[in-house]
Amino acid sequence: MNAKLTTHVLDTYHGKPASGVMWTLEFEKSKGNWHQISSGTTNEGGRSSEAIISGEALITGSYRLSFDIASYFSRMSVQLSDPPFLDQVVLQVNLVKGESYHVPLLCSPWSYSTYRGS
Repeated sequence: MNAKLTTHVLDTYHGKPASGVMWTLEFEKSKGNWHQISSGTTNEGGRSSEAIISGEALITGSYRLSFDIASYFSRMSVQLSDPPFLDQVVLQVNLVKGESYHVPLLCSPWSYSTYRGS
C-alpha cells in the first residue's frame, strides 16, 4: 500500500460537503519549528483532489493540518461573530512512515470533530 494523507471536510451547518475550504499542511522539523509542505482547496465533494502528501514524502513525525473555516462560512453567507468563534481549525497529528491516513473534518461555525478515517 502506498502511504498517503487525504482529507474530507463536511459542513454540518448546511448538511453537505464543504467545497472551497483552504487548507495547509505543515511538518515539525524540530520542536516548534514548522515548515509548510503543501496547501490547497477542497473540491466540490469537500475532499482533497489528490493525496495531500504521499509515498516517500510521508515520513514519521508531527504534522499540522489547518483549515480556514471562517472564510468558508463567510462565503456561505453565515452570520459570524466578530471575531469568529472558529477561524482556523488546526489539527496536529502524528503520522508514521508507510501508513495511510484519512482525516475528515466535520464542522459548523461553532464546533468541529475529527477522527482517523479509512
